[in-house]
Amino acid sequence: MEELLKELMTLMRRSVFPEYLGQEDRALDLMSIRSVLRKIAGDKRADAFMERIPEIARLLHTDVEAIADNDPAVVDRTEIVLCYPCIKVMLHYRTAHELLRLEVPVAPRLLTEMAHSTTGIDIHPAARIGEYFAIDHGTGVVIGATTVIGDHVMLYQGVTLGAKNFKYDPDGRPVDEPRHPILEDNVTVYANTTILGRVTIGHDTVVGGNVWLTHDVPPRSRILQTRAVEQPLFADGAGI
Repeated sequence: MEELLKELMTLMRRSVFPEYLGQEDRALDLMSIRSVLRKIAGDKRADAFMERIPEIARLLHTDVEAIADNDPAVVDRTEIVLCYPCIKVMLHYRTAHELLRLEVPVAPRLLTEMAHSTTGIDIHPAARIGEYFAIDHGTGVVIGATTVIGDHVMLYQGVTLGAKNFKYDPDGRPVDEPRHPILEDNVTVYANTTILGRVTIGHDTVVGGNVWLTHDVPPRSRILQTRAVEQPLFADGAGI
């Protein structure tokens, strides 16, 4: 299974970004994608996935544009496609998300875990992420299964969009219900911030770095960490 998925992602990357990778025979790649998917998911699901490739490609190109718009270090878009971990993980996520929607078992989680192992970015395939999505740097980002992210959202490294707690059924098993944050359009979350629970971060909000957030935030907010309190308890190099 893993070897087939690696082959699938190589083919998807070439098919989605032929203008950056110098791929001339996209039709052959699409035929190969269908062949690999039939081995993974069966004929019916493979055919359904093929119809979704144009939308996957469109969304991924918006992600490239989002990075170009938000990172002054970008030289050109080829650099983004070839080098930026966000694009690698989003290629895996957007492919996995569509496979999950088609109720393909196991493969979606394997795909996102493959990207997680190489980028340090952990996105559950069930999360819903809009267009023009960007992650800068990326290491340590966690996006839980029931997270909903709107359009034009920017995250920095170390951001966690997680669950605050779980409900359990009578047999003591955790209930799979909405438990992760909702980020509306045009939200920016800076490094090492943790947002937990089914809270809504209103559109056009900026959340600063190192913030712990477990409540709703209205649109157009600015959320900053509390100023550090200096307590000079040590002298002459004692302690930290």
